[in-house]
Amino acid sequence: MLDTLPLQATRLLPFKAPFDWQRMLNFFAARMTAGVEAVVDGVYLRNIEFNGSVGVLSVALAPQTEHLVATVHGPVSQHIDALVEPISHMFDLYATPHEIDLGLSSDPWLATLVQARPGLRVPGAFSGFELVVRTIVGQQVSVKGATTIVGRLVQRAGVQVADSPIAQLAWRFPTPEALAQVDLDKIGMPGKRVQTLQRVAAAVASGELSLSVSHGDDIVRLRRQLLAMPGIGPWTVEYIAMRAWRDPDAWPAADLVLMNLMTLHDPSLTRLALHKVRAEAWKPWRAYAAMHIWNSAADVAGKAKGG
Repeated sequence: MLDTLPLQATRLLPFKAPFDWQRMLNFFAARMTAGVEAVVDGVYLRNIEFNGSVGVLSVALAPQTEHLVATVHGPVSQHIDALVEPISHMFDLYATPHEIDLGLSSDPWLATLVQARPGLRVPGAFSGFELVVRTIVGQQVSVKGATTIVGRLVQRAGVQVADSPIAQLAWRFPTPEALAQVDLDKIGMPGKRVQTLQRVAAAVASGELSLSVSHGDDIVRLRRQLLAMPGIGPWTVEYIAMRAWRDPDAWPAADLVLMNLMTLHDPSLTRLALHKVRAEAWKPWRAYAAMHIWNSAADVAGKAKGG
């Protein structure tokens, strides 16, 4: 297992309580890419590549402390200090739950959702490119359907990991170059969506599209750049902004689960423009409002909803 790997490094990553670790794990577990990541016994695991090195990341909740334990196994462990920030973003550890919950609780409906799920975070992504792929695949497709197709993409274009210490982690996610060039015939997506996916992969591979964000101006630029690409609409961009770019106010307004639940709560919300107006009250924390609404649906249905 992982403990037998010759190289590893561990860091304790602090967060502000409360933190709903189980819902974070549930979200990742419902969307995990087979072969690339796994949730096992309360631990999140995945194959990673960073600065030219590869290895395995494991993240768990530290008992009785306000920290996560992040351990990097294999050659990539030499980059553990540089990995602290992206891992912290992935698990939304810089969030200020008291401030967020207070802001959302000004709306009576959101107040009941916040009270039921204290410490709910917005799950991020280790790889911006990986999330972009997932989001494009997920256009007008169920969570389960998108997860199945992403698994097929890994089988077509990913890198198989020889002698993986964990059976569930036998693959690394495809590189932009590989995904741009692979034959995706009969992958289970409409032809135009395949074209969109490979167009974006090629743009990332060539450097035309950089998914890195260091400040708010980058997010504005990236929103415009993605929206200008055929096959990319507002829902896709806002979902990416929520999770990859850590925009706390991103709002995937056209999401069907969000729209249906908002209308169920308030039947006067009969069209998208009215939904957008209602969501204005949740600024600057609309991404967290989306997570609360999605989780309310998941609790009722007993399965993952949204994204």
